[in-house]
Amino acid sequence: MKILIDGNTKVVGLIGNPVEHSLSPVMHNAAFKELNLNYIYLPFMVEDNKLKNVIDGAESLNIKGLNVTIPHKINIIPYLDELDPIAKLIGAVNTIDLKNKKGYNTDGIGALKAIEEIISLKNKKIVITGAGGSARAISFQIANENIDNLVIINRNEDKAKSLSEDILKSNLNENINYNSLDNLKNELCDADIFIDTTPLGLKPNDKPIATHDILHEDLIVNDIVYNPIKTPLLKEAEIANSKTISGIKMLLYQGAESFKIWTGINPPIDVMEEVILKHVV
Repeated sequence: MKILIDGNTKVVGLIGNPVEHSLSPVMHNAAFKELNLNYIYLPFMVEDNKLKNVIDGAESLNIKGLNVTIPHKINIIPYLDELDPIAKLIGAVNTIDLKNKKGYNTDGIGALKAIEEIISLKNKKIVITGAGGSARAISFQIANENIDNLVIINRNEDKAKSLSEDILKSNLNENINYNSLDNLKNELCDADIFIDTTPLGLKPNDKPIATHDILHEDLIVNDIVYNPIKTPLLKEAEIANSKTISGIKMLLYQGAESFKIWTGINPPIDVMEEVILKHVV
């Protein structure tokens, strides 16, 4: 069945710069088609100097909701009326419900659900590499769980320290630490879960942030880069017999959360995953 666009079609979409690489349109439109919902998801390239007009313009056009990607996740916040508590702590938004101009951040939820397909985070030691926006979203979400220890590692140790201090100030969890990339091997030796939020792996010749000799078979390794499916890090993890989680899972589950916010309906996860897999290498 083709998506029929008419006067009753509800519009949701993505704002960012760039947006042409995003798999969100194919993922969401496949879900709308499967459920026979009269919605369409469109990508909108928005430049920084036009961001101020986005929310008013979207409301005027009766757009129901938006995803937000780089570089607008922080700068969109002043134009919203309300933030979900986790989004407020993170200080960044990736989903907007235009019914009430409320901002959410579903990135951390997406990562959490991807991991919980395999293992509970309860009483686990988690190591995260990176201290940017994705690391921030995932770290705050994980800190909200009953974990044993979260260690944030970054090449620039000051950034790792700053993120860990922000989480500690939130009073979500006291078991938050940081370290430099030089100490990754020591932190991984007794870790249960390793999440890489750095962009390493996006380019064909990228070296993995960790090699198989510092990974172990009891470790779960999650790379949030989703294209290619098997990043250099995940290839190393397979050599070490570690369990692996592709970045596709985070993309899938964060999108599913956005879908529910806009429609109030649980999307068909299997359909969304199938169409994503057709568009990655």
